[in-house]
Amino acid sequence: MTAALLRITLVTETYPPEINGVAITLGRAVEALRQRGHEVRVIRPRQAHEAPDVGLVTALPLFFYRQVKLGWVSPLTIRAWLQAWRSEVVHIATEGPLGCAALFAARQLHIPVVTSFHTNFDQYFGWYGAPFLSRLARAYLRHFHNATQQTLVPSEGTLIRLGKQGFQRLRRWGRGVDCLHFHPRWRDESLRGRLGLGPKDLLLLYVGRLAREKNLPPLLAGFRTLHQHLPTTALVLVGDGPLREEFNDLTHEGIHCVGVQRGSDLARWYASADIFCFPSCSETFGNVVLEAQSSGLPVIAYHCPGVDEQVNHGVHGILLPRGSEWQDALQTLCTHTEQRHQFAQAGRQRAESQSWSRSFDILEAVYREQVDKSQNRSVDI
Repeated sequence: MTAALLRITLVTETYPPEINGVAITLGRAVEALRQRGHEVRVIRPRQAHEAPDVGLVTALPLFFYRQVKLGWVSPLTIRAWLQAWRSEVVHIATEGPLGCAALFAARQLHIPVVTSFHTNFDQYFGWYGAPFLSRLARAYLRHFHNATQQTLVPSEGTLIRLGKQGFQRLRRWGRGVDCLHFHPRWRDESLRGRLGLGPKDLLLLYVGRLAREKNLPPLLAGFRTLHQHLPTTALVLVGDGPLREEFNDLTHEGIHCVGVQRGSDLARWYASADIFCFPSCSETFGNVVLEAQSSGLPVIAYHCPGVDEQVNHGVHGILLPRGSEWQDALQTLCTHTEQRHQFAQAGRQRAESQSWSRSFDILEAVYREQVDKSQNRSVDI
């Protein structure tokens, strides 16, 4: 018997062509579900180049972080869309105003709701001078997710932490990587040459938001010390964010901001580097770590939940104790070529085992389970 196809509505405040782990994951999920024959509608903020349309809502920037857009729409509008689309399950991926409106509308219509937890927003307030708001934010996130049938989390560490904080009905939903797209064969010596690097010089790479919560100062301080001893090294920061303007002035120190990179350009930056550096301690998963491993890079990162499930210390790279300095680890990998190659090879092998297909199998199974439960409840009534 062939399983019935589903009518799914995804609600999110970030979506491609935006570049971040959440947007990329959701974009791939929608594409895969549609390829499997499911009907997937998306409710999200309208982007600058788009004309008004059904499912697209007003986008307003967050006042202290203008790269982040929030969606604003009446729950009544979302309710009308869900009814017109005959949605069977609603997946809310972000907990902002748009997510709240969608949760209210779906519950009114008795449509099962699945949420996914992607970002430790409660931890961000400490980075922006308001640590007293962390507990309030955590209480809000817990209330939001516990009002739904299932909450999907990307890593075991996140699942354990949220469980201890009172989050209920949690399930692991892992991530994957495209090992053909992110591959060592895309190494580009001409790209490195633009930075003044020769074949034997070393390029260090960071990919992600240029923002306080990404904890970049320890990496920058460690690289400055390294650069004094190895002046032919370079550090490239790929991404955008509130700190971009500040970092643009560091070229004379061997630190280069190249902005947001997409598609094959991003793959070339990964493959053209020699070491991937990721100092963030606020990740629920860290998609960029997996992309770096797929590209054949050893990783230096902090020993933190999410990341430490992808990097085994001494196997795929170096995991530093949280709060420690970076210069010794950078010096070690820069001066031990064979160790770099061993870590890179092990990382590539690990990435090859991380399939997006399995990730989407889990997501599809969760949707089916909630739709079946909802239909059974309707029959009982």
